[in-house]
Amino acid sequence: MADPAVELREVSKAFGGDRPALSKVSLQIGSGETVVLLGSSGSGKTTTLKTINRLVTPDSGEILVRGKSVGSWDPIDLRRQTGYVIQEVGLLPHLSVEDNIGLVPRLLGWTEQKRRERTLELLELVSLAPEAFAHKRPFELSGGQRQRVGVARALAADPPLLLMDEPFGALDPINRRKLQDEFRELRDRLNKTIVFVTHDVPEALRLAHRIGVMHEGKLLQLDSPRTVLERPADAFVRDLVRLDTKEAVLGS
Repeated sequence: MADPAVELREVSKAFGGDRPALSKVSLQIGSGETVVLLGSSGSGKTTTLKTINRLVTPDSGEILVRGKSVGSWDPIDLRRQTGYVIQEVGLLPHLSVEDNIGLVPRLLGWTEQKRRERTLELLELVSLAPEAFAHKRPFELSGGQRQRVGVARALAADPPLLLMDEPFGALDPINRRKLQDEFRELRDRLNKTIVFVTHDVPEALRLAHRIGVMHEGKLLQLDSPRTVLERPADAFVRDLVRLDTKEAVLGS
């Protein structure tokens, strides 16, 4: 892969306990590619994600973002250029939807007019009518609406890299599927580099260009959804993805 947008080179991390959180994890993610890290709780997927924006510092190994070691980035600059979406959303309750979305652009010194134009554009992008939602506070929104605002906020400064940690995990199945479908359309339209964490197999199969299956701090397989389903690397991967999901998911 020429000039990967993100690269991990034998990254390891231990927090104590019987085994490391990460054990020599290596992967490359191309520009505009969506890689979904799939695994159960404790598999190392969220720790891997957090090493990319320096929320976790590895014990050994190297992480490169846009060809530059993350240790060489100013951490604030790195995070401002990296959209970050989490399950809990983390919207500021005292700010309106418009002000929540425009928070990073304001910190970057954008003019009020430019911030407003960008906010209205993003609300349209995530299927929230600006005239109905821009003035609302987070407590006035449903869970799915808050998650859409969280995605819009992450995209506000047009970062080249988007990190998403179980972003739809707290939603009911109907809203979750709806947001997955909208995310897939956004993914194709925006051409961002995306690292997406989930424990949900159908979600990974539906959204990924490639899936990285993790278990006990190790990356077991990194392949296209079809390859993971049809040629799992080992028995653990085979049992995790369950081949009976293949037709329904890949055909959706």
